[in-house]
Amino acid sequence: MMTRGGVPLPYRIDLEQEGWRLKMSKTWQVPVRVATGAFFLNAGWGKRSVPAERAAGLHGFATTAHPEFQSLDPQTFVKLLSSAEIALGAALLLPVVPEWLAGAGLTAFSAGLMRLYLKAPGLREEGSLRPTEQGIGVSKDSWLLAIGIALLLDSITDR
Repeated sequence: MMTRGGVPLPYRIDLEQEGWRLKMSKTWQVPVRVATGAFFLNAGWGKRSVPAERAAGLHGFATTAHPEFQSLDPQTFVKLLSSAEIALGAALLLPVVPEWLAGAGLTAFSAGLMRLYLKAPGLREEGSLRPTEQGIGVSKDSWLLAIGIALLLDSITDR
């Protein structure tokens, strides 16, 4: 265990429980995982019961980049999206979820958001990656992708 002046540092805590090795996050990950996890938990919870018009709007927007969702009913799509956001938020908030798993989930989800940013019309300036006024909200999701990749890279460099 790492110490500073004889005081143990909360660098990593390993717990053995029923054959599973559970790892708590490094301290730098705590604010990142809490803020991102709370964001996803709130976003998912807010979509638990949306009006049909909003569900249709979210579904239509998502299918511009992900045509595989066209066959889903808009309400079903939003319930699945809500469940995914709540699960991802919980995974980020629970310190027993390994960093690689939380990072993989966040990277996959945010890569889908970045695909939406790149494919949906009107979000970027013509021939550029720069966002338009309408695209600023989605372009900010690039930070989520960066956080997911950072968690993954950190777990790889620990091995």
